[in-house]
Amino acid sequence: MLENIRLSLQGILSHKVRSILTMLGIIIGIAAIIAIVSTIKGTNEQIKNNLIGSGNNTVNIQLYQGESPYDFSYQSAPDGVPVVSDSIRSQIRDLENVESASFYRTRSYCENVFYENSQYGGAMYGIDDAYFDTAGYQIQQGRGFSQTEYTDNRKVAILDNTAVKSLFAGTSPIGKTVDINGEPFTVIGVAIETNPFEPVINSVEDYWTYMGTSGGKMFIPAKSWPIAYAYDEPENCLCRASDTDSMPTAGKKAADLLNSALQTQTAASGSDSDSSTKIQYQSEDLLKQAKSLQKLSSSTNTMLIWIASISLLVGGIGVMNIMLVSVTERTREIGLKKAIGAKKGSILAQFLTEASVLTSIGGVIGVGIGIGLAQLISKVASVPVAISSLSIVVSVVFSMVVGIVFGLIPSVKAANLNPIDALRYE
Repeated sequence: MLENIRLSLQGILSHKVRSILTMLGIIIGIAAIIAIVSTIKGTNEQIKNNLIGSGNNTVNIQLYQGESPYDFSYQSAPDGVPVVSDSIRSQIRDLENVESASFYRTRSYCENVFYENSQYGGAMYGIDDAYFDTAGYQIQQGRGFSQTEYTDNRKVAILDNTAVKSLFAGTSPIGKTVDINGEPFTVIGVAIETNPFEPVINSVEDYWTYMGTSGGKMFIPAKSWPIAYAYDEPENCLCRASDTDSMPTAGKKAADLLNSALQTQTAASGSDSDSSTKIQYQSEDLLKQAKSLQKLSSSTNTMLIWIASISLLVGGIGVMNIMLVSVTERTREIGLKKAIGAKKGSILAQFLTEASVLTSIGGVIGVGIGIGLAQLISKVASVPVAISSLSIVVSVVFSMVVGIVFGLIPSVKAANLNPIDALRYE
């Protein structure tokens, strides 16, 4: 085997130009595939990170009507939705893979929230004492809610940085009064995310997909929610899973517990509705969303991979043609070897080795060019790339297989040459 490899390298070096031209199709095909696969992997990782964020692992369980989230900003509270009991809250918090859980009320858009002449256009949250820890927030300025403020009807509020910029134009909000539906709430603190994560935005579609609430967030204690909004309004649930892969399971189990109480209430009232208007809790499956977007992103690139594979086919045909020429040129050499006792197997192995070495070298060169091309695409087009070690190994192995497959016919021809006819060949 080593002798065959040495002879193969010797033959490649003795015909440098021809060898390079023969490898060109292999190089182009492998380089294109490496660049495309790296782009696909980088894009998929970006999609996943954009949706899930950095180390948060929270899943939101919301009230849905049919297939759409129930938005209290534009809809009145539905009938028959019970207040989440202490028993259900405890069961959710005790679920496997759930590190913490919080229950909150929200408005995605607040129309009647003002500070002097500035109107607030962000979201409003009525939170319990577990929300900041579960969602991953910490107090940056001022203070957080005291336990008394969580349990009593205190008119206090905490804002995030975006809400502060929106309402207070960069000045300190601490101690100032915000009007919420005609009720004065005193700002006592500013909260920021513990692990802030900014999604990568490459297009308008990315902005609307990932940005969510752009006007900021304002928090008030859940007990104070009825002062500005409504009594016994249905709550959402936020769970922090132990890891990213556990998010779908944790969300589904929490939703099932909430729906069990909802179904009991519905059965007791005797009400029934079709699936298009059915009120129920559903968990957002961010991993499912990520996979859906990844599939959409990859579908186009799959066609590009097939196109790039044509280069490998062309390269393989080139290898076969050159090997046939090589067999013709070396007919007398083959005849001499057979005359002194060389077997068909050894001749076959020699030419197969030569073909596979030729394509393997082309594959290695193609991998290097592909990595460089991927980095160039990343810089020029601002597209994320991630080099896959598996794709590199597969590409090199595949290029070797191409050499064996397309080198088989010339190798068989060489092995089957009649030694007497070969020696007479001129």
